[in-house]
Amino acid sequence: MNIFWFIPTHGDSRYLGTSEGARPISHDYLKQVAQAADSLGYEGVLIPTGRSCEDPWVVASSLLPVTTRLKFLVAVRPGLHQPALAARMAATFDRLSGGRLLVNLVTGGDQVELEGDGVFMDHAARYEQSAEFIRIWREILARSHTGDTYDFEGKHLSVKGAKLLYPPVQKPHPAVYFGGSSNAAHDLAAEQVETYLTWGEPPAEVAKKVADVRERAAKHGRTVKFGIRLHVIVRETEERAWQAAEDLISHLDYETVIRAQAIFARMDSEGQRRMAALHAGGAKRSRADLEISPNLWAGVGLVRGGAGTALVGSPENVAARIKEYADLGLDTFVLSGYPHLEEAYRFAEMVFPLLPLNVQEKLAGPQISGPFGEVVGNNYAPRASQS
Repeated sequence: MNIFWFIPTHGDSRYLGTSEGARPISHDYLKQVAQAADSLGYEGVLIPTGRSCEDPWVVASSLLPVTTRLKFLVAVRPGLHQPALAARMAATFDRLSGGRLLVNLVTGGDQVELEGDGVFMDHAARYEQSAEFIRIWREILARSHTGDTYDFEGKHLSVKGAKLLYPPVQKPHPAVYFGGSSNAAHDLAAEQVETYLTWGEPPAEVAKKVADVRERAAKHGRTVKFGIRLHVIVRETEERAWQAAEDLISHLDYETVIRAQAIFARMDSEGQRRMAALHAGGAKRSRADLEISPNLWAGVGLVRGGAGTALVGSPENVAARIKEYADLGLDTFVLSGYPHLEEAYRFAEMVFPLLPLNVQEKLAGPQISGPFGEVVGNNYAPRASQS
């Protein structure tokens, strides 16, 4: 089981859909989040991509010298990047980081944003291009270890004599992560990526996705790993956790939700459509309606695109839900919470100890003996409450 956190390069806040409680993005703040994840034992961090975010490659590069073991899941964007250049960037980052790069293949789903970036392709063509892109990328990096060149002529992309002189540390290349809910996405995942990521749908729906991708991969003689992208809201009790969920959307007004949902509705992403269906395009607003599965809450998706669900509850219940997903075959959990700095600590302190023992051992850093907590009365170390 690999537990990842999230670098909020699109902004951070205590509340969704308002400037109240918001935090400006600065390198100092991103550094704090990254160093917290690094020291707490998270496997790595996802850095988002899109025009609402700071550039993920620049951010990841800036965080390398202030972290020691943290891995960075960084996006490549077919249509924005050329595969040979993306391969060179990946190899450089992997070498300079000592093998701490993971790659997130992102096709994009907002036609307006894509056209603003110069990409004029429909859904089917983007997936064709993405399949060609990642094939070229993988082959260039793999052949860099032997010094061979690579030729490819496809429908959308071609290279002739592509060669990379400085290979990555990881062989044959840094692992590729990818998410998508359409048939085309499942085909691409089955054929070419190492880990398929789903957004946080109810376990029964996730199980269907896992089974479908696994079956398609088997036809290619491949096995694929699986992961999930979720927000988390963990508190000492169920009551406090659900109150924190309500607080997170307490400043939302109807017009803000409607405007956000109108933007999401124009996207051709099947995953975004499935996220919107969980809250009926913003029509569901109460806890009873938004709790779409035990401890799985769709409230984040009212105004946030992409991953729109959160695990909400006590540490014991959230850990139990994580185990349910793990039992389906998922081994990577990419998590986040608002605000990201405090919630990185809260989740690690409250949930890490409840994960399977082998995961606890993997997460644990250097063990420090007591005293733990603030010394009481300048005299003795506190103990856990017995009440």
